Amino acid sequence: MTTKPKVLISDKMDENAARIFRERGCDVDVITGEAPDQLKARIGDYDGLAIRSSTKVTAEILAAADRLKVVGRAGIGVDNVDIPAASAKGVVVMNTPFGNSITTAEHAIAMLFALARQIPEANARTQAGEWPKNGFMGVEVTGKMLGLIGAGNIGSIVAARALGLRMKVVAYDPFLTPERAVEIGVEKVTLDELLARADFITLHTPLTDETRNILSAENLAKTKPGVRIVNCARGGLIDEEALAALLDSGHVAGAALDVFQTEPATASPLFGKPNFICTPHLGASTTEAQVNVALQVAEQMADYLVSGGVTNALNMPSLSAEEAPKLRPYMKLAESLGSLVGQLAHGNLTQISIEREGAAAELSGKPITGAVLAGLMRRYSDTVNMVNAPFLAKERGLDVREVRHDREGVYHTLLRVTVATSQGDRSVAGTLFGAGAPRLVEIFGVGIEAELEGHMLYIVNEDAPGFIGRIGSLLGDNGINIGTFHLGRREAGGEAVLLLSVDQPIPSEVVKQACALQGVKVVTPLAF
Repeated sequence: MTTKPKVLISDKMDENAARIFRERGCDVDVITGEAPDQLKARIGDYDGLAIRSSTKVTAEILAAADRLKVVGRAGIGVDNVDIPAASAKGVVVMNTPFGNSITTAEHAIAMLFALARQIPEANARTQAGEWPKNGFMGVEVTGKMLGLIGAGNIGSIVAARALGLRMKVVAYDPFLTPERAVEIGVEKVTLDELLARADFITLHTPLTDETRNILSAENLAKTKPGVRIVNCARGGLIDEEALAALLDSGHVAGAALDVFQTEPATASPLFGKPNFICTPHLGASTTEAQVNVALQVAEQMADYLVSGGVTNALNMPSLSAEEAPKLRPYMKLAESLGSLVGQLAHGNLTQISIEREGAAAELSGKPITGAVLAGLMRRYSDTVNMVNAPFLAKERGLDVREVRHDREGVYHTLLRVTVATSQGDRSVAGTLFGAGAPRLVEIFGVGIEAELEGHMLYIVNEDAPGFIGRIGSLLGDNGINIGTFHLGRREAGGEAVLLLSVDQPIPSEVVKQACALQGVKVVTPLAF
């Protein structure tokens, strides 16, 4: 008799999740609130672990999880799961990235209204026995300009709600195409334009290296006097000290935060500031959202445990058992090429072409395309994976083209990724060496062989004697060890490309110093 997969629900979630597991053919235990040592002692009996934010799935827990096949997070964030350790253990990590989008968008709109009419303070003073009718003068939102920083899934929902309130909406999002902007009814602008024009600003972007501190002291100073700011996205997007100072000065008329740089936010420079309101990360806290994510995670996990179906996996593509051995090396290569072109090709991307040649042309294209898109978009979204990346690309208006070549080329197998940018097409290509080892072989028309892994530095410079010594000395003087050196050039004395791997992230100050070296045209730090 076949043994049923066994699932542990270790955090409180809607009781229908357990029902779905049972209906789909799984045994399930609901045991919440255990200490890490208790979970470690218990986890070896389970094939699946369903969690929310309380359970910490650490490397130590995973080491004891001898049967575990899948961890499912009912919600978006998976910072409580050690994904590299799970991958090494062969454990699939899933989340439910879209189950609470409406709830989070509605919370942002609620915060916007609370700011406009100073509702929290008016409520507190009225309940304290005062009648401060003349103490509060609000503003209408009708006709006001809303600035969206981030116009993806949640941002587009906020835009729709704001347009229904007769607001005008401008949006800053590197991935927002003109066609998509027209579709959702917003005007696409630069960040500086948004800061200068918006009466209200809401943030709807993940926390990445590009978005961290996007509302810095410098950018906050560019905002329109009297602006009101709402953040229900991620802590760390706003310089909280700078925001506090501008609330004191009156330049910022109000701010509403659901998220903070440090959580739980038991102290903040913003606490007590005029017209500042906050909530304890309640963006996803509605009955509907919690039901949605609980049901979704149960359905996804049960499908995987019972039939092998993979949905919203963060560390595994959608693959059948027969395809997996052949496709996995290509998946790694495809994701690396997508990540590389995404990090190097800046500006608005309108089209991407994924070409397969030689042996690669004989394989299924969908997983390879999904891997390329996941690599391309991962720097801009913390919920992207190989399953939802095509959906996100379509949502943002990216034209995805797959090309299969029957011709025989220089390499036995080849993948080429080309993106169309405002500066023209940008193309990278890679192959598999030896026992399926991914290798870059071309970057923007320059032949260069390199492994794409860890921390790297991409440099375009004039091909002249002495440059290698200068860059080596610069990195050495800053205590940065070089792992590998890869060189390529179009022609002698022309433009040269240097791709080198280093043992640690390169500080921004060192990047600036490299940019100042004689003959340097481009310096870009990379991470894989």
